Order: sequence, then C-alpha cells, then structure tokens
Amino acid sequence: MVDKTHPPRPESDANDPLGLISGSEGAITGTVVCAAAIAYGVGHLDTIGQLSTAILGTVFVYWLAHLHAVTLANSLDHGHHPFVAFRHAVAETFPILVASVFPLALLLATTLFGASPRTAATIALYATVGLLGLYSYIAGVRSGVGRVGRIASTAGGVGIGLLVVLLKVAMH
Repeated sequence: MVDKTHPPRPESDANDPLGLISGSEGAITGTVVCAAAIAYGVGHLDTIGQLSTAILGTVFVYWLAHLHAVTLANSLDHGHHPFVAFRHAVAETFPILVASVFPLALLLATTLFGASPRTAATIALYATVGLLGLYSYIAGVRSGVGRVGRIASTAGGVGIGLLVVLLKVAMH
C-alpha cells in the first residue's frame, strides 16, 4: 500500500543542514547550471549586477522547472497528494538553489577586491570546475574506490566543468 501522506525522504544528516550531501544530485546540477550562466553571461553582460541577476534568474528558473517535475513525478509515480509531493520536492530540490551561493559569493568577493567583471567571472567559473572535481572526488572516497577510481571520478567532474568552459570559449 502506498503511503500518501509521508513520501519517502532522503536520508538526512545533522551535519548537512543545506542538503549538499543528501541532496548531492541537486548540488552538482545547480553548480553546473550556475557555471553555464557565468560562462554565457561574462561576454554578454556589462556589470557584475547584471551577471549576478542572470545567474540567480537562471538557477531560479531551472530550480522551478525541476521542482515542478519532481512534484508531478511524486504525484504520478507514488500517488502522493500534490501538497505532500510539493513539500517533498522542495526539500529534494533545494540544493539546486544553494549550490549557486559559493560561485556567486566568489564572483562578488573578487569584484570587491578589485577584479574586473570578466576576471571575477573567470575566477568564479574555474572555481565551479574545481567544485565539480571536489564533489566527484568525495563521491569516489565515499564509494570506497581506490586511488585510480578517485582520480577517474575527479576527472569526470572536472571534465563536465571543462565542457562548460569550452562553451564559454565557443560563445566569445
């Protein structure tokens, strides 16, 4: 029998209040979306304010689309009431929003320290590549793979980030 009032929840961790470990899919996806917004915006927007707005807007719209999809999937696949499905979807997808905080904060901080908008965006973009590599390395460690597996996992994450960098190069 399907429990329509309490959908299955991801394991929560008291040391993970933002859901970046238990919601790692969202954190990784949010980081890639944020990087893509930076990559596109750096050559097309004139100010850090415009770039920040583009990043926040892009991540927010992506999150809304993902929130909608997860809500509908929980209702369709598990028979959950739409309000219950929505609450569950908010908890599940929230890391997509949170993932944009670090790159955006780095973008703003480097600007405050005197970097030009292009330089600040480049630093933030490469930091997201590093962050994807770090997520992938941690996944390798947590899954118990050896050194070669950890290197391969890290290379996969960095590779996704470098695809975004190539996107930036191709558009500018």
